[in-house]
Amino acid sequence: MPVVRNGGRRDACPTTNSMETQTALPTEELLINMGPQHPSTHGVLRLVLTLDGERVVEAVPHIGYLHSSMEKIAEASTYQQYVPYADRYDYLNAMGNEFAYVRAVEKLCGIEVTPRCEYIRVIMAEMNRIASHLVYFGCLGLDSGAWTPFLYCFREREVVLQLFEDTSGQRLLYHYLRIGGLRNDLPAHFCDKLAEFLDYFPDRIKEYDDLLTYNVIFRNRLEGTGQLSQELCRRYSISGPNVRGSGIPYDVRRVVGYSIYPQLEFDIPTQEEGDAFARHLVRVEEMRQSVRILKQCLEKLPEGEINVKVPRKLKPVVGEVFERLESPRGELGCYLVSDGSEKPWRLHWRAPSFYNLQVLPELVRGAYVADIVIILGSIDIVLPDIDR
Repeated sequence: MPVVRNGGRRDACPTTNSMETQTALPTEELLINMGPQHPSTHGVLRLVLTLDGERVVEAVPHIGYLHSSMEKIAEASTYQQYVPYADRYDYLNAMGNEFAYVRAVEKLCGIEVTPRCEYIRVIMAEMNRIASHLVYFGCLGLDSGAWTPFLYCFREREVVLQLFEDTSGQRLLYHYLRIGGLRNDLPAHFCDKLAEFLDYFPDRIKEYDDLLTYNVIFRNRLEGTGQLSQELCRRYSISGPNVRGSGIPYDVRRVVGYSIYPQLEFDIPTQEEGDAFARHLVRVEEMRQSVRILKQCLEKLPEGEINVKVPRKLKPVVGEVFERLESPRGELGCYLVSDGSEKPWRLHWRAPSFYNLQVLPELVRGAYVADIVIILGSIDIVLPDIDR
Protein backbone atom coordinates (compact mmCIF):
# COMPACT_ATOMS: atom_id res chain seq x y z
CA MET A 1 0.00 0.00 0.00
CA PRO A 2 1.50 3.36 -0.96
CA VAL A 3 2.35 5.65 1.92
CA VAL A 4 0.59 9.01 1.88
CA ARG A 5 2.93 11.89 2.55
CA ASN A 6 2.49 13.82 5.75
CA GLY A 7 1.25 17.05 4.24
CA GLY A 8 -1.26 15.29 2.01
CA ARG A 9 -2.61 13.16 4.84
CA ARG A 10 -3.21 16.04 7.23
CA ASP A 11 -4.54 18.46 4.66
CA ALA A 12 -6.92 15.92 3.12
CA CYS A 13 -10.02 17.45 4.73
CA PRO A 14 -13.45 17.96 3.08
CA THR A 15 -13.74 21.06 0.93
CA THR A 16 -15.80 23.77 2.58
CA ASN A 17 -18.64 25.34 0.67
CA SER A 18 -18.86 29.02 -0.12
CA MET A 19 -21.21 29.74 2.81
CA GLU A 20 -18.74 28.22 5.30
CA THR A 21 -15.89 30.15 3.72
CA GLN A 22 -17.73 33.43 4.09
CA THR A 23 -18.66 32.82 7.74
CA ALA A 24 -15.22 31.59 8.86
CA LEU A 25 -14.15 33.26 12.08
CA PRO A 26 -11.02 35.43 11.96
CA THR A 27 -8.05 33.98 13.84
CA GLU A 28 -5.64 35.71 16.15
CA GLU A 29 -1.97 34.87 16.50
CA LEU A 30 -0.93 33.23 19.76
CA LEU A 31 2.52 33.50 21.37
CA ILE A 32 3.55 30.48 23.49
CA ASN A 33 6.69 28.93 24.94
CA MET A 34 7.80 25.36 24.30
CA GLY A 35 10.46 24.60 26.90
CA PRO A 36 12.96 25.00 28.40
CA GLN A 37 11.29 22.38 30.65
CA HIS A 38 9.78 20.22 27.94
CA PRO A 39 10.53 16.53 27.23
CA SER A 40 10.52 16.98 23.47
CA THR A 41 13.06 19.81 23.33
CA HIS A 42 15.82 17.27 24.06
CA GLY A 43 17.31 19.44 26.77
CA VAL A 44 16.91 22.92 28.17
CA LEU A 45 15.93 24.58 24.89
CA ARG A 46 13.25 27.27 24.76
CA LEU A 47 11.26 27.74 21.59
CA VAL A 48 9.12 30.89 21.37
CA LEU A 49 6.32 30.00 18.97
CA THR A 50 3.96 32.28 17.12
CA LEU A 51 0.91 30.24 16.14
CA ASP A 52 -2.08 30.80 13.90
CA GLY A 53 -4.36 28.07 15.14
CA GLU A 54 -2.31 24.88 14.87
CA ARG A 55 0.03 26.35 12.26
CA VAL A 56 3.47 27.72 13.12
CA VAL A 57 3.97 31.27 11.89
CA GLU A 58 7.40 31.72 13.48
CA ALA A 59 9.69 29.85 15.87
CA VAL A 60 12.62 31.46 17.66
CA PRO A 61 15.08 29.19 19.53
CA HIS A 62 16.41 30.65 22.78
CA ILE A 63 19.61 29.05 24.04
CA GLY A 64 21.94 29.73 26.95
CA TYR A 65 20.13 27.93 29.77
CA LEU A 66 22.97 25.39 29.96
CA HIS A 67 25.90 27.72 29.37
CA SER A 68 28.98 26.20 31.05
CA SER A 69 31.91 28.51 30.15
CA MET A 70 33.95 25.41 29.29
CA GLU A 71 35.74 27.16 26.45
CA LYS A 72 36.89 29.83 28.91
CA ILE A 73 37.90 27.15 31.43
CA ALA A 74 40.53 25.94 28.94
CA GLU A 75 42.48 29.16 29.44
CA ALA A 76 42.96 28.28 33.13
CA SER A 77 43.83 24.60 32.53
CA THR A 78 46.92 22.92 31.18
CA TYR A 79 46.54 21.03 27.94
CA GLN A 80 46.44 17.71 29.82
CA GLN A 81 44.00 18.93 32.46
CA TYR A 82 41.46 19.96 29.86
CA VAL A 83 40.93 16.48 28.35
CA PRO A 84 38.07 15.52 30.76
CA TYR A 85 36.20 18.72 29.90
CA ALA A 86 36.03 17.67 26.26
CA ASP A 87 33.73 14.78 27.18
CA ARG A 88 31.13 17.14 28.55
CA TYR A 89 30.11 18.98 25.38
CA ASP A 90 28.29 16.44 23.28
CA TYR A 91 27.99 13.83 26.02
CA LEU A 92 26.62 11.30 23.50
CA ASN A 93 29.91 11.58 21.60
CA ALA A 94 32.38 11.86 24.48
CA MET A 95 35.02 9.71 22.79
CA GLY A 96 34.71 11.76 19.61
CA ASN A 97 35.12 15.02 21.52
CA GLU A 98 38.30 13.73 23.15
CA PHE A 99 39.47 12.54 19.74
CA ALA A 100 39.10 16.03 18.25
CA TYR A 101 40.82 17.78 21.16
CA VAL A 102 43.83 15.49 21.52
CA ARG A 103 44.36 15.51 17.75
CA ALA A 104 44.37 19.33 17.81
CA VAL A 105 46.97 19.41 20.61
CA GLU A 106 49.08 16.74 18.91
CA LYS A 107 48.96 18.67 15.64
CA LEU A 108 50.03 21.82 17.48
CA CYS A 109 52.93 19.99 19.17
CA GLY A 110 53.98 17.81 16.24
CA ILE A 111 53.21 14.58 18.12
CA GLU A 112 52.60 11.43 16.10
CA VAL A 113 50.82 8.57 17.88
CA THR A 114 51.37 4.84 17.34
CA PRO A 115 49.40 2.79 14.76
CA ARG A 116 47.70 0.72 17.49
CA CYS A 117 46.57 3.90 19.21
CA GLU A 118 45.03 5.22 15.97
CA TYR A 119 43.04 2.02 15.45
CA ILE A 120 41.77 1.97 19.02
CA ARG A 121 40.73 5.63 18.79
CA VAL A 122 38.71 4.93 15.64
CA ILE A 123 37.14 1.86 17.29
CA MET A 124 36.01 4.01 20.22
CA ALA A 125 34.72 6.79 17.94
CA GLU A 126 32.64 4.40 15.82
CA MET A 127 31.25 2.60 18.86
CA ASN A 128 30.22 6.01 20.19
CA ARG A 129 28.57 6.79 16.84
CA ILE A 130 26.45 3.65 17.12
CA ALA A 131 25.54 4.41 20.74
CA SER A 132 24.57 7.99 19.82
CA HIS A 133 22.39 6.94 16.89
CA LEU A 134 20.65 4.38 19.10
CA VAL A 135 19.68 7.19 21.49
CA TYR A 136 18.43 9.21 18.50
CA PHE A 137 16.38 6.28 17.18
CA GLY A 138 14.79 5.48 20.52
CA CYS A 139 14.03 9.11 21.35
CA LEU A 140 12.47 9.80 17.95
CA GLY A 141 10.25 6.81 18.62
CA LEU A 142 9.19 8.43 21.90
CA ASP A 143 8.63 11.76 20.13
CA SER A 144 6.28 10.05 17.68
CA GLY A 145 4.38 8.16 20.39
CA ALA A 146 6.15 4.77 20.27
CA TRP A 147 7.65 3.56 23.55
CA THR A 148 8.90 0.08 22.60
CA PRO A 149 11.68 1.09 20.14
CA PHE A 150 13.36 3.05 22.93
CA LEU A 151 13.67 -0.12 25.01
CA TYR A 152 14.97 -2.12 22.04
CA CYS A 153 17.64 0.48 21.22
CA PHE A 154 18.82 0.77 24.81
CA ARG A 155 19.18 -3.01 24.95
CA GLU A 156 21.98 -2.81 22.35
CA ARG A 157 23.34 0.49 23.65
CA GLU A 158 23.88 -1.21 26.99
CA VAL A 159 26.29 -3.65 25.32
CA VAL A 160 28.34 -0.76 23.88
CA LEU A 161 28.37 1.09 27.21
CA GLN A 162 29.54 -2.05 28.97
CA LEU A 163 32.48 -2.28 26.57
CA PHE A 164 33.28 1.37 27.32
CA GLU A 165 33.09 0.62 31.04
CA ASP A 166 35.35 -2.41 30.67
CA THR A 167 37.91 -0.22 28.90
CA SER A 168 37.76 3.11 30.74
CA GLY A 169 35.82 2.41 33.92
CA GLN A 170 33.10 4.88 32.88
CA ARG A 171 29.78 4.67 31.04
CA LEU A 172 29.22 8.20 29.76
CA LEU A 173 32.20 10.55 30.29
CA TYR A 174 35.28 8.44 29.70
CA HIS A 175 38.52 10.47 29.91
CA TYR A 176 40.14 7.60 28.00
CA LEU A 177 42.15 9.34 25.30
CA ARG A 178 45.39 11.08 26.21
CA ILE A 179 47.63 13.53 24.41
CA GLY A 180 50.05 11.16 22.71
CA GLY A 181 48.02 8.01 23.29
CA LEU A 182 45.48 6.35 25.54
CA ARG A 183 44.98 5.82 29.25
CA ASN A 184 45.36 2.05 28.92
CA ASP A 185 45.23 -0.70 26.33
CA LEU A 186 42.12 -2.68 25.50
CA PRO A 187 41.13 -5.15 28.24
CA ALA A 188 41.20 -8.92 27.78
CA HIS A 189 38.37 -10.31 25.64
CA PHE A 190 37.36 -6.81 24.45
CA CYS A 191 37.86 -7.71 20.79
CA ASP A 192 35.94 -10.99 21.18
CA LYS A 193 33.00 -9.25 22.86
CA LEU A 194 32.93 -6.49 20.25
CA ALA A 195 33.14 -9.02 17.39
CA GLU A 196 30.21 -10.92 18.89
CA PHE A 197 28.18 -7.72 19.09
CA LEU A 198 29.01 -6.80 15.47
CA ASP A 199 27.81 -10.21 14.29
CA TYR A 200 24.27 -9.87 15.60
CA PHE A 201 23.78 -6.10 15.62
CA PRO A 202 22.80 -5.80 11.89
CA ASP A 203 19.90 -8.18 12.57
CA ARG A 204 18.84 -5.95 15.47
CA ILE A 205 18.87 -2.91 13.14
CA LYS A 206 16.49 -4.79 10.85
CA GLU A 207 14.34 -5.45 13.90
CA TYR A 208 14.25 -1.69 14.62
CA ASP A 209 13.24 -1.01 11.03
CA ASP A 210 10.45 -3.57 11.13
CA LEU A 211 9.24 -2.14 14.42
CA LEU A 212 9.41 1.59 13.67
CA THR A 213 11.06 2.79 10.44
CA TYR A 214 8.55 1.17 8.09
CA ASN A 215 5.57 1.54 10.39
CA VAL A 216 2.92 3.39 8.38
CA ILE A 217 2.06 5.76 11.24
CA PHE A 218 5.72 6.66 11.78
CA ARG A 219 6.26 7.25 8.08
CA ASN A 220 3.19 9.44 7.83
CA ARG A 221 4.58 11.58 10.65
CA LEU A 222 8.03 11.96 9.03
CA GLU A 223 7.62 11.89 5.26
CA GLY A 224 7.29 15.37 3.81
CA THR A 225 7.92 16.95 7.22
CA GLY A 226 10.75 19.42 7.83
CA GLN A 227 11.96 19.78 4.25
CA LEU A 228 15.61 20.86 4.24
CA SER A 229 16.84 21.98 0.83
CA GLN A 230 20.44 21.92 -0.32
CA GLU A 231 20.37 25.71 -0.50
CA LEU A 232 19.40 25.91 3.19
CA CYS A 233 22.14 23.41 4.02
CA ARG A 234 24.76 25.63 2.40
CA ARG A 235 23.35 28.84 3.85
CA TYR A 236 23.35 27.53 7.43
CA SER A 237 26.51 25.35 7.22
CA ILE A 238 24.53 22.21 8.02
CA SER A 239 26.59 19.05 8.34
CA GLY A 240 26.36 15.41 9.36
CA PRO A 241 23.34 13.19 8.63
CA ASN A 242 21.20 16.31 8.18
CA VAL A 243 23.13 17.47 5.11
CA ARG A 244 23.46 13.93 3.77
CA GLY A 245 19.69 13.51 4.10
CA SER A 246 19.40 16.35 1.56
CA GLY A 247 21.59 14.60 -0.98
CA ILE A 248 24.97 16.21 -0.25
CA PRO A 249 27.58 13.46 0.41
CA TYR A 250 29.71 15.55 2.78
CA ASP A 251 31.50 13.51 5.45
CA VAL A 252 34.69 14.73 7.14
CA ARG A 253 35.98 11.15 7.33
CA ARG A 254 36.14 11.20 3.52
CA VAL A 255 36.75 14.90 2.81
CA VAL A 256 39.63 15.28 5.26
CA GLY A 257 40.63 11.64 5.58
CA TYR A 258 41.96 11.95 9.12
CA SER A 259 43.46 9.15 11.23
CA ILE A 260 43.16 5.70 9.55
CA TYR A 261 39.88 6.34 7.73
CA PRO A 262 41.56 6.49 4.29
CA GLN A 263 42.62 2.86 4.85
CA LEU A 264 39.06 1.68 5.55
CA GLU A 265 36.20 0.84 3.19
CA PHE A 266 32.80 2.32 3.95
CA ASP A 267 30.01 4.15 2.13
CA ILE A 268 28.57 7.59 2.78
CA PRO A 269 24.76 7.12 3.00
CA THR A 270 22.67 9.85 1.38
CA GLN A 271 18.99 10.46 0.65
CA GLU A 272 17.59 12.98 -1.80
CA GLU A 273 14.23 13.89 -0.21
CA GLY A 274 15.58 16.19 2.52
CA ASP A 275 12.70 15.49 4.93
CA ALA A 276 12.70 14.04 8.45
CA PHE A 277 12.34 10.49 7.12
CA ALA A 278 15.37 10.92 4.84
CA ARG A 279 17.50 12.07 7.79
CA HIS A 280 16.25 9.07 9.74
CA LEU A 281 17.22 6.63 6.98
CA VAL A 282 20.72 8.12 6.79
CA ARG A 283 21.34 7.55 10.50
CA VAL A 284 20.07 3.98 10.34
CA GLU A 285 22.41 3.21 7.44
CA GLU A 286 25.30 4.93 9.23
CA MET A 287 25.03 2.35 12.00
CA ARG A 288 25.49 -0.39 9.42
CA GLN A 289 28.51 1.41 7.97
CA SER A 290 30.01 1.78 11.46
CA VAL A 291 29.71 -2.00 11.80
CA ARG A 292 31.74 -2.35 8.57
CA ILE A 293 34.39 0.03 9.89
CA LEU A 294 34.65 -1.71 13.24
CA LYS A 295 35.01 -5.15 11.67
CA GLN A 296 37.91 -3.90 9.53
CA CYS A 297 39.55 -2.28 12.56
CA LEU A 298 39.39 -5.54 14.49
CA GLU A 299 40.90 -7.44 11.55
CA LYS A 300 43.73 -4.94 11.05
CA LEU A 301 44.37 -3.96 14.69
CA PRO A 302 48.19 -4.00 15.04
CA GLU A 303 50.18 -4.99 18.10
CA GLY A 304 52.57 -2.60 19.79
CA GLU A 305 52.63 0.38 22.11
CA ILE A 306 49.69 2.69 22.64
CA ASN A 307 51.57 5.75 23.94
CA VAL A 308 54.47 7.93 22.89
CA LYS A 309 56.56 10.00 25.27
CA VAL A 310 55.09 13.43 25.96
CA PRO A 311 56.64 16.04 28.30
CA ARG A 312 54.92 16.37 31.68
CA LYS A 313 54.73 20.12 31.08
CA LEU A 314 53.53 20.53 27.53
CA LYS A 315 54.41 23.92 26.00
CA PRO A 316 53.55 24.05 22.29
CA VAL A 317 55.20 26.61 20.08
CA VAL A 318 53.34 29.88 19.48
CA GLY A 319 50.72 29.27 16.83
CA GLU A 320 47.20 28.14 16.09
CA VAL A 321 45.55 24.99 14.80
CA PHE A 322 42.11 23.82 13.71
CA GLU A 323 41.29 20.11 13.80
CA ARG A 324 37.98 18.63 12.66
CA LEU A 325 36.31 15.25 12.51
CA GLU A 326 32.92 13.69 11.82
CA SER A 327 30.79 13.41 14.96
CA PRO A 328 27.35 11.71 14.97
CA ARG A 329 25.86 15.21 14.59
CA GLY A 330 28.20 16.54 11.91
CA GLU A 331 31.44 18.43 11.54
CA LEU A 332 33.08 18.88 14.94
CA GLY A 333 36.01 21.29 15.02
CA CYS A 334 38.51 22.26 17.70
CA TYR A 335 40.37 25.56 17.32
CA LEU A 336 43.42 26.11 19.56
CA VAL A 337 45.73 29.09 19.94
CA SER A 338 49.04 28.69 21.78
CA ASP A 339 51.08 31.54 23.29
CA GLY A 340 53.95 29.23 24.19
CA SER A 341 52.78 28.52 27.75
CA GLU A 342 51.44 25.27 29.19
CA LYS A 343 47.85 26.55 28.93
CA PRO A 344 45.88 27.38 25.77
CA TRP A 345 45.55 31.09 25.06
CA ARG A 346 42.22 30.38 23.34
CA LEU A 347 40.04 27.35 22.65
CA HIS A 348 36.88 27.28 20.57
CA TRP A 349 34.64 24.40 19.51
CA ARG A 350 32.91 24.31 16.14
CA ALA A 351 29.84 22.51 17.50
CA PRO A 352 27.60 20.90 14.83
CA SER A 353 24.45 21.07 17.01
CA PHE A 354 24.79 24.87 17.22
CA TYR A 355 24.73 25.23 13.43
CA ASN A 356 22.07 22.57 12.87
CA LEU A 357 19.69 24.22 15.35
CA GLN A 358 19.82 27.56 13.51
CA VAL A 359 17.87 26.15 10.58
CA LEU A 360 14.94 25.03 12.77
CA PRO A 361 12.82 28.19 12.19
CA GLU A 362 13.03 27.58 8.43
CA LEU A 363 11.91 23.97 8.82
CA VAL A 364 8.93 24.50 11.12
CA ARG A 365 7.45 27.61 9.50
CA GLY A 366 4.02 26.66 8.19
CA ALA A 367 4.07 23.25 9.90
CA TYR A 368 1.71 22.05 12.61
CA VAL A 369 2.57 22.30 16.30
CA ALA A 370 2.78 18.51 16.51
CA ASP A 371 5.37 18.53 13.70
CA ILE A 372 7.78 20.68 15.72
CA VAL A 373 8.53 17.72 17.98
CA ILE A 374 9.31 15.47 15.01
CA ILE A 375 11.41 18.06 13.16
CA LEU A 376 13.46 18.93 16.23
CA GLY A 377 14.06 15.26 16.96
CA SER A 378 15.08 14.63 13.35
CA ILE A 379 17.95 17.14 13.46
CA ASP A 380 19.34 15.38 16.58
CA ILE A 381 20.77 18.19 18.69
CA VAL A 382 22.49 17.90 22.07
CA LEU A 383 22.18 21.04 24.19
CA PRO A 384 25.62 21.05 25.92
CA ASP A 385 27.06 20.99 22.40
CA ILE A 386 25.27 24.33 21.83
CA ASP A 387 25.69 26.10 25.19
CA ARG A 388 29.44 25.97 25.61
